[in-house]
Amino acid sequence: MTEGDLPAIMAIERATFPRDAWSEGMMRGELAEQPRTRHYVVALVDEVIVGYAGLAAAADQADIQTIAVLQAHQGTGVGGAMLAELLREARRRGAREVFLEVRDDNPRARGVYEHFGFEEIGIRRRYYDDGTDAIMMRKKLDG
Repeated sequence: MTEGDLPAIMAIERATFPRDAWSEGMMRGELAEQPRTRHYVVALVDEVIVGYAGLAAAADQADIQTIAVLQAHQGTGVGGAMLAELLREARRRGAREVFLEVRDDNPRARGVYEHFGFEEIGIRRRYYDDGTDAIMMRKKLDG
């Protein structure tokens, strides 16, 4: 992902997370940390950005910062492909564990994460701006 991708990214961000979308400034801040501590990717279908995902990594831990896919492309494997890339990057960077938070009211996303081997490790009560809880999940990476 580059700054040139931001118009498409921000449109997807607002459509996917209408209650708690990141600001463009927050996204620029994340991109400014590439490649030092961040790794962001976009998914293209017919040369059009249909999704994006980001990873933060430091020492032996990594965090999935965000994954978003346009609604018309959800359930097609786009999100899973981006998640797989983030997990590969976490391994390349030496992470032994990957963490994430997912909205308690998003069972589809939780199912994808569970499919990839993430396990629930806790709850952050009222984590999101609208008061929804976040489910904390972790995946231990193979040596």
